[in-house]
Amino acid sequence: MTLQQLTYLVTVADCGNITDAAEKLFISQPSLSAAIQNLEKEMGVKAFVRSNKGVVVTREGEELLSFARMLLEQADNMKEHFGSENVRPPKFSVSCQHYSFAVNAFVDLIKKYDADQYSFIIRETQTGEIIDDVASGKSEVGVIYLSKNNEEILSKLIKKSGLIFEELKVAKPHVFISNKHPLSGKELVTFDDLKPYPYLVFEQGEKNSFYYAEELVSMLDFPKNIQVRDRATLFNLVIGLNGFTVSSGVIDQKLNGKAIIARPLKMDAQMRIGIVTKKNMILSRYGETYIEALNKHLSIG
Repeated sequence: MTLQQLTYLVTVADCGNITDAAEKLFISQPSLSAAIQNLEKEMGVKAFVRSNKGVVVTREGEELLSFARMLLEQADNMKEHFGSENVRPPKFSVSCQHYSFAVNAFVDLIKKYDADQYSFIIRETQTGEIIDDVASGKSEVGVIYLSKNNEEILSKLIKKSGLIFEELKVAKPHVFISNKHPLSGKELVTFDDLKPYPYLVFEQGEKNSFYYAEELVSMLDFPKNIQVRDRATLFNLVIGLNGFTVSSGVIDQKLNGKAIIARPLKMDAQMRIGIVTKKNMILSRYGETYIEALNKHLSIG
């Protein structure tokens, strides 16, 4: 097994077919196919199911790809650590729940490593996908929260996926509402106060259970519920419908505007906001910088 073979494996998976991958790698299609077959034989797995339409990654292939991405990332990190800072263009990917502070940290990262060429990815996505992204190597860092409601289930999934959770901040639950909301003048908001208004939550797809929810409060506690997929839509509905959502209270007016405000929610609960990373993985300088920026913005909120 060589790093070159692992690069070939990941490129084929990303392209979805041998022909495009060969063009991207500047090698012949037969040479690429042979390299992949040799790797499959050595590892004793069938990574792809091949057809006229391209390739489909098998379950064994997904596991092999996870290791391949991790090893390639670690090789790059080692080169950067012991070699020149300009070994490769800046490259980093993070998957996160819908937090403005996660975006702010991402902005700080790009500003620090701005260059003529770079590749940065931020995925504001569903909780289950965040864990999957980090486990598969698609993202170096994931940003989620744990609480007494979801910790047992998510901690088992994190451990099973070969990941670890590191707590960065413990936050009390808040509601995000419009600055013109009828409850905006209250210093402390109760459940009864909120029941007349639409409760806005992030939809979690196939894993749409309370354990994967980004909000501390179940939809069952409120009669009016709206599920959305992105933060901009949610905030538009918060303003347009006098809706609300439940989150950490960490919000940046520069990023989200002054129309959205946070008010404490009367609730005996905590959000343990933190990161998930691969166990025993050496972070890249970009991952370390991103986590430093996260800590900075969480300390402000």
